Amino acid sequence: MSQNLYPEPIEKVINFFKKLSGVGRKTAERYAFELLEWQKEETTQFAENLSNLTQKIKRCSNCNCIIDNTCNFCLDQTRDSNVLCILSSVKDVYLFEETKTYKGHYHILDHLINPIEGKGPDDIGLDKLLKRFENKSIKEVIVALDATLEADATALYIKKALEVNDVKISRLAFGIPMGSSLEQIDEGTLTKALMGRGSF
Repeated sequence: MSQNLYPEPIEKVINFFKKLSGVGRKTAERYAFELLEWQKEETTQFAENLSNLTQKIKRCSNCNCIIDNTCNFCLDQTRDSNVLCILSSVKDVYLFEETKTYKGHYHILDHLINPIEGKGPDDIGLDKLLKRFENKSIKEVIVALDATLEADATALYIKKALEVNDVKISRLAFGIPMGSSLEQIDEGTLTKALMGRGSF
């Protein structure tokens, strides 16, 4: 069916759904037409919750994790303040939490080094990361980035930047195919990678 045959409000919703990772034209169309079957109250609540994603969900100024009011990770006194895990995605934090293995703190980078997308070393948020070392409490850093070329370049850059600090730097022991992301890894594999991490 020609894209021009749909009424404009439906077409606009379809185009928004297409922005989601892995959602093509046909899937976006199905989502849009399913919304037409919802009760008015449901679509209103859906719209309000979407609005709240940007209005109420913020980033922690310390670790860069998502928060609504306070950061549960930074304020948790039971966590090991000597260990810091560096990640590239907020979602990866919750993958680590599901393993129930890691008990340290987190830090989320702003970006990975990716020249194709115009992201260089100045874009990863290194200044915020280095600020975490001012109180000298961190003794170990775990660089837990995806197994990609961009992640490798970023990991090596971070390692060099942190060498002036007296900390142990390790990276996950990836039994993971090159090009894969942490989101695609099952809990057992991630746990083994965390436990078997080594220096790099």
